[in-house]
Amino acid sequence: MSTASDTQVESKFQSLSITRTDVVAKEASTPTPANQEISLPQTFIVKYLGKRDASGLWGIRHTREPIDELVAAAKALKRGMTLPLLSLEVSSSGIRIDERPGNANKDFEAGFRSIREISYGVQDLAYTRVFAMIVVCDGDLRDTHPFTCHGFVCDSRETARRLTFALSTAFKEYGEKLKDEKVAKPRKFAIDLRSPEEIQADLNGAQIDDSEA
Repeated sequence: MSTASDTQVESKFQSLSITRTDVVAKEASTPTPANQEISLPQTFIVKYLGKRDASGLWGIRHTREPIDELVAAAKALKRGMTLPLLSLEVSSSGIRIDERPGNANKDFEAGFRSIREISYGVQDLAYTRVFAMIVVCDGDLRDTHPFTCHGFVCDSRETARRLTFALSTAFKEYGEKLKDEKVAKPRKFAIDLRSPEEIQADLNGAQIDDSEA
């Protein structure tokens, strides 16, 4: 059932466009919570950008190009077409995606993804309202690319940040569960909790180090 607050969030999407962020100019506006506590489950209203193949398990270097491609495709949508409007619920078990009332675009996969299928999550450094995650495909990989990057647009960069921390909490709780169950070789996963500004600063530092080597 749609609440008044849900309606307000959904209405924000109608007037917001996906723009590339000047992360240097906004550096002071995005503090990084040191120990942000997120209780699960958490539900977020998002627009689904789609998915692209990713070149690796984790790291923003494997999500940046796919997100650029997805944003470009979203900006090229014909007049009247919209991105899928979805609910994304993060729990200690994984992520559940459901269609929102009034959604007009059926190009998405609803349902549940176990936390063990997700290897990486990050708030994009260029499009800071975008949350990206890498999903690992199971089964016969000879006919299937093993890593897929999914992109979601949030109503604000703060919401994208909360979504990132929610997934971090899910990873932590899942890891503790595996530890209690004494799983021998659990699947590895990673979450990048740095702000977009911190990620950009680290990337710039790495480029300087490379040039001086």
